[in-house]
Amino acid sequence: MIRLPGLTDPHVHMREPGAAHKEDWDSGTSAALAGGFTRVLAMPNTNPPVSDAATLELALDLARSKARCDYAQFLGAGAENAAEAAALSGRAAGLKMYLDQTYGPLRLDEMSSWMDHFAAYPSSSPICIHAEGRSIAAAIFLASLHHRAVHICHVARAEEIRVIRTAKEKGYAVTCEVAPHHLFLSTQDIARLGPGWCEVRPRLASPRDVQALWDNLEFIDCFATDHAPHTRDEKANANPPPGFPGLETALPLLLNAAAEGKLTLEDIILRCHTNPERIFNLPPQPDTWIEVDDNLTWEVRGDILHTRCAWSPFDGMQVRGRIEKVVLRGQVAFEKGHILAQPGYGINIREKI
Repeated sequence: MIRLPGLTDPHVHMREPGAAHKEDWDSGTSAALAGGFTRVLAMPNTNPPVSDAATLELALDLARSKARCDYAQFLGAGAENAAEAAALSGRAAGLKMYLDQTYGPLRLDEMSSWMDHFAAYPSSSPICIHAEGRSIAAAIFLASLHHRAVHICHVARAEEIRVIRTAKEKGYAVTCEVAPHHLFLSTQDIARLGPGWCEVRPRLASPRDVQALWDNLEFIDCFATDHAPHTRDEKANANPPPGFPGLETALPLLLNAAAEGKLTLEDIILRCHTNPERIFNLPPQPDTWIEVDDNLTWEVRGDILHTRCAWSPFDGMQVRGRIEKVVLRGQVAFEKGHILAQPGYGINIREKI
């Protein structure tokens, strides 16, 4: 049995408001606890998107009554809300800017809108960016013109981590995250997963891209699941939505990699606890830890997961390490497969108590 600090996932989709049939704050934070995550930061591309005071309060009201682990909610950057988003920054996990490959009204197609947000949002508050390919270089450069840091979400390709590595080496204020599915799946898995079930954004990359991520591990600041659940019916549809669940498989996959010598336990703690706390200005969680049976192996099966979508792209895989206990702020929140924290036990970490 090994004991680790409570993990933080800085990139999850709780699907509330607007799509609670996929996941809600209750089921999503249950999945988080079952995966060893005692704190989650939720993305704003809901329905309606969280982009102003009213929608932020709507999302936080839902979380306040349902969340079983601690949480914060991101604001979405729109073409016209730079001033309002900045005014709300103290209540938000941070600002999320969608520059590529997203749906709905939050995609920012014009660089002038990017610059409005870089100029207005407080430099002490985090900005996270969904950018792919060339957009990453453009975002890092424009952010530097405004003397502010940016965090690049779900880096997936060799050219992207190369740009980020070079920017870091040149002194640019940039951090980044990688999702486990981009470390452990590639285009070689598409045929096995099948149409719809392989759809995710950014898309699964080549084995060469995956290897580039591992080769540049020292330049990756966080592991973030990008937990994005959809139902089985939706994924089997003719127009399947992109996204994978990931909260309950992330740590076992990383422990697999540690057993294979690809990384160390210290690497996991740094990227799932220490760095997220630093990058996102999160307060410590007192009396919080997880206990993991590192010797136990188990098979991933959708029917034993707590996420409402009840499937995983890793279904059938043997993984290492089962979370046996989660203690959150001195209370046992999860033990031996059972969620013990009650809905509403989670604390909004941006709320002044």
